Amino acid sequence: MNFLDTVFPKAQAANKRIVLPEGHDPRVVVAAAKIKAQRIATPIVLATPDELSAAEAKAGVSLREAGVEVLDYTKAPIASELAAAFYERRKAKGMTEEEADATIKGKRLYFGNMMLNRGMVDGLVAGSIASTPDMLRSAFHCVGTAKGIALASACFVMDLKVPTASGDGVLIYADSAVNPCPTAEQLVDIAQATAGTYKALVGGQPRLAFLSFSTKGSAKHELVDKMRVAKELTEKRFAEIGLDAVVDGEMQADAALVPSVGASKNKGGKIQGNANILIFPDLQCGNICYKLTERLAGANAFGPILQGVAKPVNDLSRGCSADDIVGVAAITVCQGL
Repeated sequence: MNFLDTVFPKAQAANKRIVLPEGHDPRVVVAAAKIKAQRIATPIVLATPDELSAAEAKAGVSLREAGVEVLDYTKAPIASELAAAFYERRKAKGMTEEEADATIKGKRLYFGNMMLNRGMVDGLVAGSIASTPDMLRSAFHCVGTAKGIALASACFVMDLKVPTASGDGVLIYADSAVNPCPTAEQLVDIAQATAGTYKALVGGQPRLAFLSFSTKGSAKHELVDKMRVAKELTEKRFAEIGLDAVVDGEMQADAALVPSVGASKNKGGKIQGNANILIFPDLQCGNICYKLTERLAGANAFGPILQGVAKPVNDLSRGCSADDIVGVAAITVCQGL
């Protein structure tokens, strides 16, 4: 059973509402119809009449016939409520009521994220056309980060073709998409968010390995020190908030993933080859490793999955397919459970 085969039933049972702001994309039109038909969620698509007509023509799909709700974000009655709430969030930053109104009625990502902020929907999926910076900016301005987390991040769920030596078919890599060079303190936020993602999407106890080119002091360098400190701070944070997870590091990847190597290199360690979450020192490492795992080991990579945001928001690859959007919608639903 692959990863999505476990996620879809959870999403179907949850009966949640997902907003898809990019209704001018034919792929989103196709995906919305599939999400509705497969009962992944109740989709709400944002598009003007002209945008929808053009996208439906290219997609060969009628959202009305599919039973999918469509909102014209430029004229919808709820726009005034969303604009007023957005103004309250941003007035301390110098935003005027007129600017808030123009933003909500003129920018579909802000309209969708404020729907999420106000509890009108349970999650948002976009990015097939919008850039990642635009996605992140609108999410931060409208939704903000989760309680106790100052830094949003992203992970990839790696659905392995062959399980690890300890039997895990799914690993999570973080941060692999957002933060170029996190500090030790920022890695704590990344670790906390990733542990939450693991619990929501995979289930079971998260086992986090803070990776380095050193295992428990086998090498000396400031980069090693960063991962050692991050691990120690994470243990302290998890103890304070009562998060049930195993944390270890600094450690090399083979000690984290191969039991025989872990037993040799990390004697007495909490993780000896059975990590299910890999926390990388920086974005270069995380991004390179997820692509290597995908391309050389035949793993399916799901992501980037945004985490640490107060409510579920996910960014799509601009090269995504309609089926990719359906999968991300199911993941987004499960993040909110």
